[in-house]
Amino acid sequence: MPLVEIAIGPDAASGQPRGHARGVVAIGDIATGIFALGGLARGIVAVGGLAWGVVPVGGVSLGLVAVGGLAVGGLAVGGVAIGLAAVGGLAIESPEAVERLDRWLPGLLPRN
Repeated sequence: MPLVEIAIGPDAASGQPRGHARGVVAIGDIATGIFALGGLARGIVAVGGLAWGVVPVGGVSLGLVAVGGLAVGGLAVGGVAIGLAAVGGLAIESPEAVERLDRWLPGLLPRN
């Protein structure tokens, strides 16, 4: 796996309609890596329109600590947040998980 790979736009040589970057740092239409940045991003830290991983940030985010317009994860922060602990305009959460998280990390979640 290369350290950095950038793949944007179609690749006529391989017949790919979108650039798929794979690397430790991946930047592309589709990006897969430790740090991924792209329209569709998959990685430990993923930033993109659709992002999934441990810490995804994007329009739609799926992961352990998800941040985005629609965030789904263990800790979800977003306009619509669904998770064990959720913070956002429309938050759907597990009350037991929020209580546990408040005990472990007091002050992390805002309270009304």
